[in-house]
Amino acid sequence: MQNKTILIKNAKIVNEGKVTEGDLLIEGEIIKEIADTISAKSADVTIIDAEGNYVFPGCIDDQVHFREPGLTHKATIETESRAALAGGITSFIEMPNTNPQTTTYEKLEEKFEIASNTSYANYSFMFGGTNDNLEEILKVNPKTVAGLKLFLGSSTGNMLVDDPEILEKIFKSTDMVISVHCEDEATIRKNLQEHIDIYGEDIPIEKHPVIRSEDACYISSSRAIELAKKTGARLHVFHLSTGKETNLFSNKKPLKDKKITAEVCIHHLWFSDEDYAKKGTHIKWNPAVKTAKDREQLWKALLDDRIDVIATDHAPHTLDEKNNVYTKAPSGGPLVQHALVAMIEMYHKDKISLPKIAEKMAHNPAILFQVEKRGYIKEGYFADLVIVDINNPWSVKKDNILYKCGWSPFEGTTFKSRITHTFLNGTLVYNNFKVLDVKAAKRLTFDR
Repeated sequence: MQNKTILIKNAKIVNEGKVTEGDLLIEGEIIKEIADTISAKSADVTIIDAEGNYVFPGCIDDQVHFREPGLTHKATIETESRAALAGGITSFIEMPNTNPQTTTYEKLEEKFEIASNTSYANYSFMFGGTNDNLEEILKVNPKTVAGLKLFLGSSTGNMLVDDPEILEKIFKSTDMVISVHCEDEATIRKNLQEHIDIYGEDIPIEKHPVIRSEDACYISSSRAIELAKKTGARLHVFHLSTGKETNLFSNKKPLKDKKITAEVCIHHLWFSDEDYAKKGTHIKWNPAVKTAKDREQLWKALLDDRIDVIATDHAPHTLDEKNNVYTKAPSGGPLVQHALVAMIEMYHKDKISLPKIAEKMAHNPAILFQVEKRGYIKEGYFADLVIVDINNPWSVKKDNILYKCGWSPFEGTTFKSRITHTFLNGTLVYNNFKVLDVKAAKRLTFDR
């Protein structure tokens, strides 16, 4: 169905705060018309009957780690972007802590080159800030790159930005969105050493949220916000994990006018520390999954718009790596294939509405990063669309997992909903558990 006219009939369109019944006409890459009813005007039109199922705007995941270059035994841009399409994620923004790191303009362009040849989904990348690459940061064109990523807690290699003077210079020097990972390194090191003194290397996984504690998160995020207010920088705080941090954010302005914004990830909305006993290091993330009370406070802040975006922080590792003792098991897990259906599961549990899911996973990332003509179902926008049958259960099993690492923290979970079709730039790219062998991906552009 590449470069053809496609007519989607009998859809429930989830967009801009409401669900409306109607038809959508796609011509080439673009949504041409949305109306109560549209008739095919020629025999060349391909008709897809949505059969009363829901059509969402393609999700924009503002935080993924696809591991290429340098860590491709875990994942590649090709494998994980395929999984993303199966999960209704049509655009992704990938992080800079690869090997080598994306901290020079040259390395950034190399990643764009890889994606242009191999990605199945629309793509952009964040540029990584360090203690010594301010000159490189200033070379980045904000119209062609998603934003700047800073690690204010430990990360691969030298990506920890812990020099206060440098940090302030970076905040003052760029108009790009500065996205931050906030955990206080000194607090974590102290907590970790105390636990190693008691347990050695084999620390019980239940101690992870004690080591990477609420205090570690709050100290770092509150400092970053204070610096953003001082410098006027545009700050986006990634993966909130504590209820205490939600009080640092406001819902008094519409998103387009906010200077300080926040994200929450699927795993912090789904799991709690009660799940460590069963899931072990498979749910070891940084920041850590914390208490059920924290999870409820995150939900509250998401629904009252103090938290603006839902993302995945998709960060795969092999099972061999994850199955190590605590101090050797890396943090992170794969999520893009199951993100949207996990949130729709929460709709079934009366936690969130379908329009709110579209807002937090498609509209708001587009607003926040000023993504051009995506994130909405609108005439004139790119036809990035996802059809969801919300009452057609399926279970996550080894044989239907598309991640290169071959496992999921959702293994054994039965979801009530399934994605039946994904369209990317007007092309059908996924159909009923099969990613089609067509490349329709484009580099994201930004209206800045």
